[in-house]
Amino acid sequence: MTGAEIMAVVLFGLAVFGAVSGAFWRMFGLIKDASAKGEKAQTDLASFQTRVAETYATKAGMQEQTAQLLRAIEGVGNRIDGLHERLDRAFERTAGRSTRN
Repeated sequence: MTGAEIMAVVLFGLAVFGAVSGAFWRMFGLIKDASAKGEKAQTDLASFQTRVAETYATKAGMQEQTAQLLRAIEGVGNRIDGLHERLDRAFERTAGRSTRN
């Protein structure tokens, strides 16, 4: 091999090495960017979870509120049930007074 051929092979090797190094450098940059985006997504998700926990009701809280509403409705129903007895007594009193006069 002559000096020119050796020089061409060395230059070709350097070009291949440069291309491979550039590809790895680019991949490293992409991985670094993806890692940063992943960390940002985790931070955003954590803040969203905190906001949801503060804003929306929990299952236990909803069950407690439902139980309170049902007790209140039951109390209203009991008062309505007792209303007809009070009306009956009121009409019995007025009927008894009118027959005496």
